[in-house]
Amino acid sequence: MERCEWCIDGGILQKYHDEEWGNLLHDDKKHFEYLLMEAMQCGLNWTMMLKKREIFRACFDDFDYEKIALYDEEKIENIMNTDGMIKSRRKIEAIINNAKCFLKVIGKFGSFDDYIWGFSDYKTFVYVKHQQGQPEVRNELSDQVSRDMKKRGFKYLGSITIFSHLQACGIINDHACNCYKYEKLLKEGDIRYIL
Repeated sequence: MERCEWCIDGGILQKYHDEEWGNLLHDDKKHFEYLLMEAMQCGLNWTMMLKKREIFRACFDDFDYEKIALYDEEKIENIMNTDGMIKSRRKIEAIINNAKCFLKVIGKFGSFDDYIWGFSDYKTFVYVKHQQGQPEVRNELSDQVSRDMKKRGFKYLGSITIFSHLQACGIINDHACNCYKYEKLLKEGDIRYIL
């Protein structure tokens, strides 16, 4: 079975690719989980984030953004002192801040999912140039989403990070054309091809 080249490790990356990456995501808790991991990744690599996911889950109440929004100094210290945790106070504070912003978005749009999928009019974008060997790490869509999220107070979620999130949650189908998931996801989504 053909897969995207980046994931062929026979291990944690391949499992993430096969079971999660690019699947159409419509669950607010999972959106927050990915955004948390993507914010923690800044300056690091995704494999490390996947390996630390269970540490994040334990530190951040199973990614419960309502609980995270209420974290205080004592909770921050507990997280900082957790074995295996990324020791970045700024990132931990950004996660708490983002949980508060996430709740405000839900209050305004009904769900974070409606907010983020609204940028693509609930369509999955397939960028023809990506399929022709011209990949990007950010684009006009991720710039737009990132700008809007920044205005709403989110931190550590620049355009490159948001581009990764749009790929992860299926708003952008960036599986390689020969990857078995590419065609599968084309059948599941409402597709818009972007030249």
